[in-house]
Amino acid sequence: MSVKVKASVFIDGSNIYFAQKKMGKWLDWVKVKKFLKAKYKITSYKYYAGLRQSDQKTKSFLKKLLKIGFTVVSKPVKVVTDEKGNKFEKANFDVEMTADILLNLKNLDLVIIFSGDSDFAYLCELIHKDKKKVHFYASKRTLAWELRKTADKFFYLEDFGELTKGKEFVRI
Repeated sequence: MSVKVKASVFIDGSNIYFAQKKMGKWLDWVKVKKFLKAKYKITSYKYYAGLRQSDQKTKSFLKKLLKIGFTVVSKPVKVVTDEKGNKFEKANFDVEMTADILLNLKNLDLVIIFSGDSDFAYLCELIHKDKKKVHFYASKRTLAWELRKTADKFFYLEDFGELTKGKEFVRI
């Protein structure tokens, strides 16, 4: 009987939403949880998402994640205007995710991150300095080259068709 590696899962909701949208497939988080639990001793699942006040679909989705044992970290989506007067929405969680990972690192052997964001490359270096491992799950089209170089392992979501559901659209 082998001992499972102790890990926590951190999901960049916005990044994974766009990865799923590009793939045309949506992850079934119950299946993802079961898949990871079979491989690792998972101590927590954290999902980070920006929340629009009137977005009932996202609110419903986040409630479902809570019911299946995820911790949800959310904050309001901000509307930002650039120097040309263009408006866009923003709700980055890179700092929150990094802080949560570093605060919990001493209790882990492995950090699992669902994101392809290159901003996490420096975090990989910090994780490695602590003699821990980091794995990324992202789409082939959204995984930054910096993560391909710094991660201990990376996995393409496209290779896990068994973890997806039908064409149900879930806005994250």
